Amino acid sequence: MLSSLLTRLAPAEALRTRAGGHVRVTNLELFFDLVYVFSIIQLSHFLLEHQTWTGALQAATIFAAVWWAWNYTAWATNWIDPDHTAGRFLMIALMGCAILMAIAIPHAFDGRAGLFVGAYVIMALVRAGYMAAIFRGQQMGKNYAQLSAWSALSGLFWVAGALVPALRLELWIVAMLIDYGAPYVGFWLPRVGATPMESWPLAGLHLLERNQQVFIISLGESILLLGGTLVGAALLGSTLLAAALGFGIIVTLWWLYFVHTTNTGEHAFERGGDHTKLARSGLAYAHGIMVAGAIVVAVAIEEIIAHPSDPAHLPTILVAVFGPAIYLAGSALFYRTMAERIPLAYLGGLAALIIVGWVVHTSHASGLVLGAGVLAVMIGLTIMAAREPRP
Repeated sequence: MLSSLLTRLAPAEALRTRAGGHVRVTNLELFFDLVYVFSIIQLSHFLLEHQTWTGALQAATIFAAVWWAWNYTAWATNWIDPDHTAGRFLMIALMGCAILMAIAIPHAFDGRAGLFVGAYVIMALVRAGYMAAIFRGQQMGKNYAQLSAWSALSGLFWVAGALVPALRLELWIVAMLIDYGAPYVGFWLPRVGATPMESWPLAGLHLLERNQQVFIISLGESILLLGGTLVGAALLGSTLLAAALGFGIIVTLWWLYFVHTTNTGEHAFERGGDHTKLARSGLAYAHGIMVAGAIVVAVAIEEIIAHPSDPAHLPTILVAVFGPAIYLAGSALFYRTMAERIPLAYLGGLAALIIVGWVVHTSHASGLVLGAGVLAVMIGLTIMAAREPRP
């Protein structure tokens, strides 16, 4: 009876066939990503409205959950076929959970904590449980069963945080550390052990393409904030100049990522090697950091355009410096994973960003000066990155 039900709900035919090892990105995967356009908008607005150290930590915690939900779904679609009926229903269910998470983001630390946590935990358990069922009798089924156990463990802390407002941030940080640490211990369980890395066969180029698509979405938020701010503003010369500086920063981020960074990843996956190891550090972790950096850059651009001629306040300076710096940190991890090196230009870029922030703060310079300084550093990075050896 149970076996028959599993066969109908989670048929083995819903797994992808890999002709020549290639896995294509489906329209349903792109449709699923539309939710994350909304999620990233919500995250950037949350950070805009909570520009304190506590607010930044809260935003980072929310982002960690949003990213991990997307990341684990992208990994799942590396194996399950979203064009199969069973795959479609799974993706639609996960999409519904992701929408509820996004709706809850503005009040995740107050009135909608339960909605945010409930959607995240259900999404994690449904996804891992379904994958364990569809891989039943195989090593991957065991792998996903162990992942389910770790998701349930972290879920206890997510739920506890929703129930105890005074300790919400602390408990959610613990939950986040469990979620992010689980792959590094191979989802180890007592008397069962860890899942071997080689037992997660992966089509790395498919996952790289999925990460490229979500990075484009994060850059799109910068465009949306830039355009939305201009729509409601008087189009003075200072405002238009600030917008031009912001647009230039967006272009340099795109240039660094798509002209310089992605080629390194494509070469690493095409060269062979352990795709799962490369994807874990280079995609699940490094790309999450890069996307976070792009979101912070969007917030900085909005602040500079809104107050171009006023002396830049410390929160604006910090987001303008930290946004590109976070991106560079993620990109450095990506290079370290894919090419076993870190571009020397990045170290100089980080130092230059700090100097720009310090000069603007001590001289009480305007937002225009801040934007021009950050753009100059980013242009310098694109020029120096072009001189780095290619794989």
